[in-house]
Amino acid sequence: MLLAGGLGLCIGSFLNVVIHRLPKMLERQWQTECAELTGQTPETLPPYNLLRPRSACPACRTPLGVHHNIPLISFLVLRGKCAFCGHRISSRYPVVEALTGALSVLVAWQFGWSWQTAAALLFVWVLIALTFIDLDTFLLPDSLTLPLLWAGLLFNVSGGFATLADAVIGAAAGYLSLWTVYWVFKWATGKEGMGFGDFKLLAAIGAWLGWQLLPVTILLSSCVGAVIGLTMIAMRGGDRNTAIPFGPYLAVAGVIALFEGSTLNRMLFSGL
Repeated sequence: MLLAGGLGLCIGSFLNVVIHRLPKMLERQWQTECAELTGQTPETLPPYNLLRPRSACPACRTPLGVHHNIPLISFLVLRGKCAFCGHRISSRYPVVEALTGALSVLVAWQFGWSWQTAAALLFVWVLIALTFIDLDTFLLPDSLTLPLLWAGLLFNVSGGFATLADAVIGAAAGYLSLWTVYWVFKWATGKEGMGFGDFKLLAAIGAWLGWQLLPVTILLSSCVGAVIGLTMIAMRGGDRNTAIPFGPYLAVAGVIALFEGSTLNRMLFSGL
């Protein structure tokens, strides 16, 4: 489990890069595509991806050395400030690293040394990235949700967390359930209640865990979303038009379902 925790901390550091850079990379891609569609010459920009340029302080732009990027330790040693200009570092970075490390330990404890552990780690890591990207940008990028969906189906070919049939039904039911809610809500109110990325994320969760865990996943995400949504409305003076990303609640519910979904299913639906 110590190995899983250390690996999780390192992956958490990388996820911080993904969370920060992937939306910007997509924005660049969209701008280039729009320019090409309108017959304009796309602006030539320096390389920007998950590897280039090197990580730098957002305030003074000084590139960071390897010793500045040690998960958690660097943040604590530097007391949450840039080593060069003293600019305060966002607490988001250690939070993502600590969360990834802690969940990685839980996965290792739950599944032991097995292929399930490797698969569950991938599942959890991608959900963490999607959670924070959605919180920041209201986006659930296809470049993460769709590979997650296909990876779940492939892993369940041999019955990893569910049978292949249950995984395929889970993917279809996950997508169609929120798709139906979307269109019913839009027909009733004339407004869009959620994005298509939410459909794909629930489809991915269904592909990994099977259709049987979709009800508890939807119930958990809806309850958490309702509580937080009502709290935000109360804090903002009753403004019901405040947009709230639903992806993080789906991701949290998906992680809970991974660990305790079968138990919760028995508790909640055994009498039905």
